[in-house]
Amino acid sequence: MAAALKPEESAALEAIDEDAIARMLLALLAIPSVTGSAAESDLQHRLAEHLGRLGLDVDLWSMDLPTLRAHPGFPGTEAPREEGWGLVATTSDGGDGPTMILQGHVDVVPPGDLRGWHGDPFVPRVAGDVVHARGACDMKAGLVANLAALAAIRASGARLRGRVAAHCVVGEEDGGLGAFATLQRGHTGDACIITEPTSGTLVTANAGALTFRIEVPGRATHASTRDAGVSAIDTYLPLHQALARLETRRNADIDPLMAESRIPYALSVGTLRAGDWASSVPDCLVAEGRLGVRLGEDPAEAVADFETCVAEACADDPWLRTHPATVSWPGGRFASGRLPSGHPLTALVRDAHADAVGGPRPRERGAPYGSDLRLYAAADIPTLQFGPGDVRLAHSPREQISLPEIVAVTRTLVLAVLRTVGTA
Repeated sequence: MAAALKPEESAALEAIDEDAIARMLLALLAIPSVTGSAAESDLQHRLAEHLGRLGLDVDLWSMDLPTLRAHPGFPGTEAPREEGWGLVATTSDGGDGPTMILQGHVDVVPPGDLRGWHGDPFVPRVAGDVVHARGACDMKAGLVANLAALAAIRASGARLRGRVAAHCVVGEEDGGLGAFATLQRGHTGDACIITEPTSGTLVTANAGALTFRIEVPGRATHASTRDAGVSAIDTYLPLHQALARLETRRNADIDPLMAESRIPYALSVGTLRAGDWASSVPDCLVAEGRLGVRLGEDPAEAVADFETCVAEACADDPWLRTHPATVSWPGGRFASGRLPSGHPLTALVRDAHADAVGGPRPRERGAPYGSDLRLYAAADIPTLQFGPGDVRLAHSPREQISLPEIVAVTRTLVLAVLRTVGTA
């Protein structure tokens, strides 16, 4: 049964502007804010103006990328980048109460093969109450929910004891640059909700992910005398089989939070590049992919496990024994992260959802992908994910979001914020 709402809670819920939510979503989706692009920076500036109009204290800054990259805790990047902008907006009328962070990333992945889309990926297509576009669920819908919750609280005239901080971050898709820079700048809080798509559940733990590169040598020769050479494609095959066995072994013992995922710690080869001429035997193959990091596992342990697997496979192969493959670790580095078991933030959001929307309280689970959660958790900020959308549609031409989902999450956020920061 839903709890009786306080007058200030009811007023804030009534102040949610559903038409404004739809307009904001369409406006954000029309900005092609691919990770590292100029449009990513443009979106940060537009959001800063919007948050300023809401009467928040806005900190918009140009990141010192060389200094961040030199930091030992830097999470890595993959996309080319010449600049990065941080953005935090905080309510200024609170007293000495706690601070609640509402966090979302503004960057999206590239649209990929345009033939898979019905029209331009950055021209939102509306079908009833569903919107299709790149970034619809990952995660501009969550970003809109954060902005709408803040707007409703401000419009209701609620006087807060604490503060609400909107963290709008770049570079989440390739490592977490924006969240890392935001925390390094000193922006912190007592709790954080990241509105990544969670399909109506509470995500309280994330597996990690590391980007690997394997370079496999061969011996080049003319294709007509291929028996005189060694194809790097052929020499890679036993490594690929060894990686499949490694994935099976690393998924043999699963944390109960990850039980809903068939392969919670996936090992996937994403790209293979070999050869430079059709009539030549290729003398090098480069495989790049993603290694899942188990909950609570030190990423260095995952690296060692992977490199040992490759070394042992090379030792078992006649060619690779004397011409071993090499492993390197470019790109993003996502450690795992989790909210401590039984932390009150879980019950807070569960109850807020039940009271704001009705129905059963969301169940708790872990997710098999990396996110900014682990950076906030590492900074001792209790963090969970709860947001609109289905992550299975993210990064695909099927990406979409329903407007009622955004509204439901916005209502939950309003109550979660007010019950965290308190009202005067």
